[in-house]
Amino acid sequence: MSKHFLNLKDLTKTEILDLVKQAIDLKGSEKNSDYLHGKYLALIFEKSSTRTRVSFEVAMSQLGGTASFLSTKDLQLGRGEPLEDTAKVISSMADGIVLRTINHSTIEIFAENSSVPIINGLSDLSHPCQLLADLTTYQEENGDIEGKAVAWIGDYNNVCHTYLEAAKILDFELRIGCPNQFLPSHLKENKNLKIFDNPNQAASGASLISTDVWVSMGDEEEIDERTKAFSKFQVTTELLDEADENVIFLHCLPAIRGQEVTSEVMEDERSKVWQQAENRLHAQKALLISLLG
Repeated sequence: MSKHFLNLKDLTKTEILDLVKQAIDLKGSEKNSDYLHGKYLALIFEKSSTRTRVSFEVAMSQLGGTASFLSTKDLQLGRGEPLEDTAKVISSMADGIVLRTINHSTIEIFAENSSVPIINGLSDLSHPCQLLADLTTYQEENGDIEGKAVAWIGDYNNVCHTYLEAAKILDFELRIGCPNQFLPSHLKENKNLKIFDNPNQAASGASLISTDVWVSMGDEEEIDERTKAFSKFQVTTELLDEADENVIFLHCLPAIRGQEVTSEVMEDERSKVWQQAENRLHAQKALLISLLG
């Protein structure tokens, strides 16, 4: 396995499936262990966080290690210290570093200058830890995802980008339902990617439907434009009814009920968002054991 976990594509198909299996095994075992006894994980976040921060802190605690949260405003980074210098210093003390950054290039610079594993806790490009949890949730509910249809309804953001990486590695079909003006120009349809400007067509027959907020952190200036453009791309119970009879609904959270998803869908029996959120903990425990153990 690669020393760092910057994107899902850093892993092979076998490595992803092994992590998913271990996450499920860890979920079914006793909470506390000594896999990472004496290990320390630094969490450096430029963006606010609920699930990523709590799941990594709890994961390290349950694995016998420790973690601490380091806001960039509390580090010398906030006073102009170069990223390279901070990476060298912290990696000389810590056993691993989780970064949640505005720019993906920050994570890449840290990885180039770190002597310990760097984990992407979210960047503007990708969110690989989220996909490990999503794949774990799908495996629990519907088994192997290979050959299945997955519908992403809404904005092409970092999570959607990582779903596309997953589709190529695990060989499933990703159907993106998104207004054309919010799609990257480089996207081209192939056997793992289909693009629709109609959410119903994207959802038809899908065994997993996922979405995210229409306005991500950093896009607040576009709120009126995005709200209008995505108004027809809301996930509703009627949309779920277009999908496979065993469909599950996922959302990386936080959700804005009444925008990208209705409250009815969030509480629908086909919604697995709370299970998905808990699986952040178990998937990241598997990842930490692999990288730091």
